[in-house]
Amino acid sequence: MDSLKIYTDGGCSGNPGPGGWAFIITGEDGASIIAQKYGGEEITTNNRMELTAVISALEFIGQSGAAPGQITVYTDSQYVQKGMKEWIAKWKTDKWRTSAKTPVKNSDLWLRLDSLASGFSIEWVWIEGHAGNALNEAADQMTQMAIKSVSFGLGRKGSGQ
Repeated sequence: MDSLKIYTDGGCSGNPGPGGWAFIITGEDGASIIAQKYGGEEITTNNRMELTAVISALEFIGQSGAAPGQITVYTDSQYVQKGMKEWIAKWKTDKWRTSAKTPVKNSDLWLRLDSLASGFSIEWVWIEGHAGNALNEAADQMTQMAIKSVSFGLGRKGSGQ
C-alpha cells in the first residue's frame, strides 16, 4: 500500500472535563479521505485526547489489514510530536520516569502508542493548530462534535463518521 497521512486532534471543555478526539486518514495525495472517526469521554484531559486520537488512527489501520509503506502523522500537539520524537526513548530507558524521577503522566496511553507505532514507519509532524490546514481544521471540528456529544450525555464514548 502507498503512504498514508493521518491528521489528528484532541481537546477538552475544561481540563479536565468532557473531551473529544478525532482522526482523518488520507492517501499519499492528501486529497482522498480513506477514513475518519471521532469519539469522546466524559472526564479526561487535553493530552489524553491528543494521544487517543493517534492511538485510534493506528488501531484503525492495524485492524484494516493495510500495510502502508510510510505513515505521516500530522498533529497540532507538541506533547504528542515531541513525546514520540524526543522523549519516549529516555522514558523507556528510565523505566517510565521523567528527568525529575516522577512517573510519566499518561504512561498507559504512551505504552499503547509506542506498541502500535513500532509496527509502522512513522514520521511525526507538528503543525500549528487553527492556522488554515483544512484537514487539521476538519479534525478539530469533529473533536468539538465529540465534546458536545459527551457534554450533553449522548454517550460516554461516542463515535461517528
